[in-house]
Amino acid sequence: MTRYWESTLPGSARRPPRADALSDAASLSLNGTWRFRLAPTAEGTGEGFLEAEFDDSDWDAMPVPSHWVLQQFTPLAGGPARSMIGTAEGPLYTNTAYPIPLDPPRVPTANPTGDYRLRFQVPAGFGAAVLRFRGVDSCARVWLNGTELGWSMGSRLPFEFDAPVGEGSNLLCVRVHRWSAGTYLEDQDMWWLPGIFRDVELISRPDAAIDDHFVHADYDAATGLGTLRVEAPVSAVVEIPELGLHLPAGETAVLPVDPWSAESPRLYRGTLCTSGETISLAVGFRRVEITDGVLIVNGHPLKFRGVNRHEHHPDTGRTLDRETMVRDIVMMKQANIDSVRTSHYPPHPEFLRLCDEYGLWVIVECDLETHGFIYAGWQGNPPAEPAWRDALLDRLRRTVEPNKNRPSVVIWSLANESWTGETFDAMEQWVRERDPSRPVLYERDPSYRNSDFYSTMYPALELLEQVGLGAEPTPEAITPAEDERRRKLPYLLIEYAHAMGNGPGSLLDYRRIIEAHERLCGGFVWEWIDHGFNAERQDGTSFILHGEDVAYQPSGGRFNLDGLLFSDRTATPGLVELAKSYAPLEILVDTEITVVNKRHGATTADLDFSWTLESDGMAVAGGRLQVAPIAVGGRAVLPLPIDVPPAAVLTVEAILGQDQPWATAGHVVAWGQLLPASDALEPLRPPYGGRAATHRISLGPAEFDATNGRLVRLGDLELDGPWLDLHRAPTENDHGQGGLNDLASVWAATGLNRMLHRTDEVEEGSGWLRVAGRTAPAGHPHGVAWSMLWRASGTGLELEVTADFVGPWHDTPYLHRDILVPRLGLLFLLPGEFEQASWFGRGPGETYVDSWEGSRIGWFDSPIDALQVPYAVPQENGNHVQTRSLEMRATSLPALRFDGHPEFAFTARRWTSLDLERATKPDQLQDTGQVWLNIDHAQQGIGSASVGPALPERYRVPRKRTTWRVGLSTVSRPRSGMTPTRTSSEL
Repeated sequence: MTRYWESTLPGSARRPPRADALSDAASLSLNGTWRFRLAPTAEGTGEGFLEAEFDDSDWDAMPVPSHWVLQQFTPLAGGPARSMIGTAEGPLYTNTAYPIPLDPPRVPTANPTGDYRLRFQVPAGFGAAVLRFRGVDSCARVWLNGTELGWSMGSRLPFEFDAPVGEGSNLLCVRVHRWSAGTYLEDQDMWWLPGIFRDVELISRPDAAIDDHFVHADYDAATGLGTLRVEAPVSAVVEIPELGLHLPAGETAVLPVDPWSAESPRLYRGTLCTSGETISLAVGFRRVEITDGVLIVNGHPLKFRGVNRHEHHPDTGRTLDRETMVRDIVMMKQANIDSVRTSHYPPHPEFLRLCDEYGLWVIVECDLETHGFIYAGWQGNPPAEPAWRDALLDRLRRTVEPNKNRPSVVIWSLANESWTGETFDAMEQWVRERDPSRPVLYERDPSYRNSDFYSTMYPALELLEQVGLGAEPTPEAITPAEDERRRKLPYLLIEYAHAMGNGPGSLLDYRRIIEAHERLCGGFVWEWIDHGFNAERQDGTSFILHGEDVAYQPSGGRFNLDGLLFSDRTATPGLVELAKSYAPLEILVDTEITVVNKRHGATTADLDFSWTLESDGMAVAGGRLQVAPIAVGGRAVLPLPIDVPPAAVLTVEAILGQDQPWATAGHVVAWGQLLPASDALEPLRPPYGGRAATHRISLGPAEFDATNGRLVRLGDLELDGPWLDLHRAPTENDHGQGGLNDLASVWAATGLNRMLHRTDEVEEGSGWLRVAGRTAPAGHPHGVAWSMLWRASGTGLELEVTADFVGPWHDTPYLHRDILVPRLGLLFLLPGEFEQASWFGRGPGETYVDSWEGSRIGWFDSPIDALQVPYAVPQENGNHVQTRSLEMRATSLPALRFDGHPEFAFTARRWTSLDLERATKPDQLQDTGQVWLNIDHAQQGIGSASVGPALPERYRVPRKRTTWRVGLSTVSRPRSGMTPTRTSSEL
């Protein structure tokens, strides 16, 4: 048997790739239940399954489309059909490494292979037919009625065969190999998911069939004229009723049109007709060009507000239905996302059709990545090996040809992370000749000789600023001529802000730099959705499965949990922040209101503007603002609509004036606020005339333990604390990547998660109490000397804390570590009866020092348990910065109130930070029966160092002598019945 699955050729006997189209030709969906059997090697179950009389009644029922590893099937060891998720026979996840030996094009003998059988009926008169597979992972061989049609590789690319079906019953057999030579071209940082996972269909080919067509729809922004030419391989007629067009294919029409853009996705519907077939057309007129190093679309500079999107569903993997695609696009549009990079392969064609209709700019990427060759020093890398040339060109053709008529597609990407090679020259040449209307992108070659863009991933903010100024360092190993050309290219940030776990931070910082420089044409956050799978343990409890949960090596670990959405498609706090970062209008509210239109090509005529005045958590006034349409890049300045009292918050919103396919009228597009002045107080006056405390201490309404100086009662409320707290459960970004920026390891090695507390002094005087001590880890000389000065204040207390970092925090004598501090604050222990938190500050979701601008200031109310963010891997979460007042409430206890002077951050949870650090799954976190409340002076930012630069210095906690102040009191009639302006699920 020919070992076709180890061939460097792309396939055999397939039809040429062609445009995806909606046609009136007869078709038959072959989706449904097939018969399936998994075999251990590429030989499959043998040749017998091709016979018409073969008995497959004991084979597994397998849905198509699907990935067999996500279904119940008979495992290789036999026994009943069952789920193999979590084992080597289930989904496997790697980031860069291949899951097979690096020995191209060979694959292991142990090569799980699925044999599929389907009997289907073809009606009389169906005629000549084509059999289309939209996606099979990773290599498929196909037989129809016992006759081989051919084979193909390229998992996320369509392929077709001529299909000589007969009237009545037909037998389709497909052999699918998990591993093939194609595996070496598909190392794309995702689950390895074999199977027939996209649609299978039989398509009639009548006489005068339109086997391909190419829509050329240009737009001249200077004249407002569109130019249309539709190419077809047969004589055909183009009709666009709305434009009054009726002309032969191949001829050109020039006429006034409205352009297509992501903001205004104007489509002109029509048909391409022959006597035998009618193709539906959805024509969008637009022009993409690069002028003087700036990306221009329809006459205006374009700065993408983008995300990278893998296809993923927590139950079905890369098998997505239309409803899920629409949900993704709607959520993107509502979060001000206007563009998608289809990382790292073309999506299902229905997604691009929806992008045309809803309005998203799209970079379509070829199904090609050879990242794992880094482990061979790039020796044998397919783009540099002539034997692979046809396979790579085939992948590009099957990327471009089906999607060439989509107005949403504005850039072709040749590959991802595949280093360099001469085949990229051939790929670039082919795509430029086939489609000169779109620019070409390839990021990894440092010379950028095959790219119209200079592009990198995950630059630090300082480097991005340098790029914007054209002052960035020259890449290594390129010639002066190559560098001169590169510096004239627009810069595209194809991946940034790695959204793994709690994060990313600095989204507004990146956007401000992008908007400040013409050369920078936007960016794409990594990435849209976590790649977790719904799974069950043997005891029936459910959990989200990630790479570390699979008993197989190599493994990419948790790096497939890096999305702006959780795996179930609920929004993370990161998406809330991104919506603010990508807001197409900037609204500044101070002594006047300034509105800046940052849209690509649209005025603000479709928007309404409203204002609301809130006092003490309640809306007390509001109305509409009259704002004339603002031109692109323009601004409007308006007076404040009302006198704003000192303690009130004025919010101005830009909202949709009419329903859109992706949101209803009233949806908030952008907002700004005028905030009340902070209540900054003078430091407490130093104590004098004190004496050592030797008994239980009373101070105003409070009682303290004289031994350790901790507060044990405030009014009628029993509590404990505070302790100085420097620890947080590491976030994914705190772990860094591959030893780089691994703060968590330093914290663990230097004891920040096991600090011990010593009280050195407890001194009291008239109306005051001073407690001093030291907090430090066992076995190390570094620590914090602290003092807490309490003063009675009316019915409450004022607390002033001074913390002084002592010992070697920088360049430690042992191993020369730099011990960065994640938190500087106070930890209180409250009774478990506390249920609710109400606060005036940023909310309602979590916020951090580098991720807060997407959250409004106001009064918010939440159950304590709802303050926790359900990251699939437990980590620090639920912080709230810029808090001015906080009330902790219980039904049977007095409320506990904290007032900042001027602000503090807080977290509240029913387990400790150490519990959070030790847990690997959310259901391991158990209620301790108490509430652990952090009242922090500072907590470091979250950043995106899991893949990306170190946290900027300005978002770290300074290790210097620091003093801060907070007020405490109990409240007999706490706040109640407040409704936050926006729930945590809203953007």
